[in-house]
Amino acid sequence: MRSSPLPRMSRRGRVTIGVLVGVFVLFTLLGWGVQAWTDWLWFEEVRYTQVFTGVLVTRLLLFLTIGVGLALFVGGNLWLAYRLRPALRPHSLEQATLERYRMLLTPRIGTWISLTAAVLGLFAGLSGQSRWNQWLLFRNGGDFGVKDPEFGVDVGFYVFQLPFWRYLLGVGFTAVVLALLGALAVHYIFGGVRLQGVGDRMTNAARAHLSTLVAVFVLLKAIAYVLDRRAMLLEYNEGAKLYGAGYADVNALLPAKEILAYISVVVAIAIIVFSNAVMRNLVWPGIALALLGVSAVAIGGIYPWAVQTFEVKPSARDKEAPYIERSIGATRAAFGLGDTKTTGYAANNLTPPASLATDTSVVPNVRLLDPQLVSETYTQLQQVRGFYDFGPKLDIDRYSVANKTSDYVVGVREINYGELTQNNWINRHTVFTHGYGLVAAPANQVVCGGQPYFVSGFLGEKAQEACSSQAEQIPATQPRIYYGERMEEDDYAIVGQSDKSRNAEFDRPTPTTGGEQYYTYTGEGGVEIGSFARRLLYAIKEQESNFLLSEAVNDNSRLLYVRNPRDRVEKVAPFLTLDGDPYPAVVGGRIQWIVDGYTTAATYPYAERVNLQTETADELTNRGTFQLARENVNYMRNSVKATVDAYDGTVRLYEFDETDPVLKAWNKAFGGDLVLPKNAIPTELAEHFRYPADMFKVQRNLLTKFHVTDPGDFYSGQDFWQVPNVPDAPDSGQKQPPYYLFTQFPGQAEPRFQITAAVTPNGRQNLAALISGSYIDGQPKLEVWELPDQTRVSGPVQVHQQMTNNANIRQQLNLLSSNQAQVQYGNLLSLPFGDGMLYVEPVYVKSNQQDAYPLLQKVLLSYGDGGSYVALADNLTDGIKQLVDLGKRAGQGTTPPPGGTPPPPPGGANPPPLTGELAAAAERVQTAIVEVKAAQTSGDFERYGRALKALDEAMTAFQQAQQAAGPAPTPSGSPSAPAPTPSG
Repeated sequence: MRSSPLPRMSRRGRVTIGVLVGVFVLFTLLGWGVQAWTDWLWFEEVRYTQVFTGVLVTRLLLFLTIGVGLALFVGGNLWLAYRLRPALRPHSLEQATLERYRMLLTPRIGTWISLTAAVLGLFAGLSGQSRWNQWLLFRNGGDFGVKDPEFGVDVGFYVFQLPFWRYLLGVGFTAVVLALLGALAVHYIFGGVRLQGVGDRMTNAARAHLSTLVAVFVLLKAIAYVLDRRAMLLEYNEGAKLYGAGYADVNALLPAKEILAYISVVVAIAIIVFSNAVMRNLVWPGIALALLGVSAVAIGGIYPWAVQTFEVKPSARDKEAPYIERSIGATRAAFGLGDTKTTGYAANNLTPPASLATDTSVVPNVRLLDPQLVSETYTQLQQVRGFYDFGPKLDIDRYSVANKTSDYVVGVREINYGELTQNNWINRHTVFTHGYGLVAAPANQVVCGGQPYFVSGFLGEKAQEACSSQAEQIPATQPRIYYGERMEEDDYAIVGQSDKSRNAEFDRPTPTTGGEQYYTYTGEGGVEIGSFARRLLYAIKEQESNFLLSEAVNDNSRLLYVRNPRDRVEKVAPFLTLDGDPYPAVVGGRIQWIVDGYTTAATYPYAERVNLQTETADELTNRGTFQLARENVNYMRNSVKATVDAYDGTVRLYEFDETDPVLKAWNKAFGGDLVLPKNAIPTELAEHFRYPADMFKVQRNLLTKFHVTDPGDFYSGQDFWQVPNVPDAPDSGQKQPPYYLFTQFPGQAEPRFQITAAVTPNGRQNLAALISGSYIDGQPKLEVWELPDQTRVSGPVQVHQQMTNNANIRQQLNLLSSNQAQVQYGNLLSLPFGDGMLYVEPVYVKSNQQDAYPLLQKVLLSYGDGGSYVALADNLTDGIKQLVDLGKRAGQGTTPPPGGTPPPPPGGANPPPLTGELAAAAERVQTAIVEVKAAQTSGDFERYGRALKALDEAMTAFQQAQQAAGPAPTPSGSPSAPAPTPSG
């Protein structure tokens, strides 16, 4: 009895499915086409079309090559299996059951095979096109000029060649397995392979076909063993706790894999010969495969395990020493640590030296402004309008003003679209299109009750005239910010749409009259959308009908999108990993965003592998700095300095590391002119380059271990360091961020702009070393100042606790903090000075009133071991003086009072009566305190600033009178408002 065929679908059902599939394909292609077209227009605008075409063509070719190749291989084997079907099949229940499937497949066997192969090829092609970066490096990569220590193969093979070879091998395994499973299914359906009936279970043709595919699989396994030998130099070594082949790997596993490769070739030949020429059955091929499996377990598993367990573990320190040395050398080379200069710093002076008061290189340049805390201050004093914003964190850069170079806290006044009163489409995209101006203040100077001393920005609006410079000392001839960090993906702007009768874009308020100025964009940035076709195109892309209906879009309009500078560089150079902290600089009168770009790799032999997201995370991550993606790398170079013009969005990529083979490969892949040569960097731009923060974090973290170069000491781990937690919040688990300083460290000829971090011994809190990164003649320079193992100098967390827990200082800090205000601590700076350590930590006070902002009120200082000589002063000058006085008393044999000048007595104490000038000075202080309280209650910021300044002057006068009259009590009472501010 013949089985009936499967029921067929009705004509209406087929039409319905066809329509649905057609609609899906149409919308998919439309969406892809719109995205591709708008991307092309964007790349044409920024003049990097070679990136668009290069990536697109490469992805299409890989999609077709991998997809069609796998489809042809699998489809060909399915067709071959069908052609090799037996003409006659024995009668059995099994064959009767399969007959209905044969009746379904046979009339359209070509269609079924083609459809199956096409679906598999589609997925393979999608996988292949995602490997465009590996292919471009494979094609264009060269040599590193460094050979691996085991095989003597150039590192370029591992970085450029090995990843793509391993991918191709994976594709080969996938194709063979799919072909084998598919062929086995076809042979079974059409009778070439049987489970029931008399005679052979497999025809000769089916056996030859399937055994050949198995042999090909085994041959691919032989190739895999060969590549695995190279890849072992990249894998984690449990014995040495490092990356790269260790003793057991080199002496047991490497020979084992070589033997297994030869065995695999023999097994593949045996499968073909014994299956088809000699025995013509699967017994001996099965035995050969079983022997291969046993060999893989015994030779590749048990033997290396035995060597590791019985030979290496009892004397791992000595056995692994040569391989630990390899890993140390490779890691230091791969991450640019090889030229790190390490200097011993005894830090044996625990008494503040008198030279602190006369120093001209370190103390005057101490940075008091914390770019994270003063962001609110910038916003309140330089915001001008409620929809402007400076972001949660500002940046540090250096400028030369009045022939003096120092570090400045800088920020740009950007649009915060969430704060627009009328946040409709017209306002968001056509009226409020840009921010205005770079605002800067010296990082070592404050005025008017703790405010920054603005030398660039809107003057006279909210900031007092006395609190700011009288002129723009960092002028920008084009201050408008059309591209900035606050721009989100959907924050596009339509500009240049004026009909010459009016300017439609809000530009800025007029500082003198309080009016508003409007502007029409005149730059070359943006895509022209004057034509109907372009407007329709972007209406579809943004799903916004106003592109077609609004009168704000006309023949002169240009569309600005991808406006975040980091996103902009990432789109232009998708092969770069970008630093999480772009920063603005005024170069040639224009505001330029500077973005550091890294080339990375994950296959540098023997180098330590790190996760960039983990290694760069600290207190500031996602609070003003971008979080890096989870990317595992073991090679990293700051090879590119990118700039984005804040006005017209022009992107430029400058080569910074001229020796980086990875950047050379990428540049070659995109025509050789994608990245401008290093000698094309403008001098004024180069003056604003800084050692990138994320690169420094990775190097700092690696140096906590890899500063140890002796293999034996490295294995013991006794000399490892660790990065301390945030000093004022050690229980948060967040690492202390590195900080930028313009200062001079021991051994440096002059002050330089550098990024610095302190490290402590592993598991302890005392100071172990300081690490600094800077540029010398345009070249990166890492330096380490290492303290003795048994140093008494405290680390950042200890110092903060010792300073703030000092009895006298704690009382004064409590006076600053109340139910109306809170104390906030700035960067704790670790500064080597006079054969000792100087710690400086600014203290801010923020009122709990609405729209209040932090004001720098006090400065904490410590010298020596962190506990003996501490001071809390109104300003840095007074604090240094206190430390020097304490040091002099110690030199005279007098026990220094910890914490400097005692605080005012408690409210219940009755101080002795004051007379003469001291009484007058005390009365002036009390009057100033009353005015501070009244100003704070009124919410008048200008009055509050004047009151604090008056209190500062009154306290100074009282201290002078106190010194002239000899020891005397401090005037009673204290302001509920913050105490007097430092003045630099």
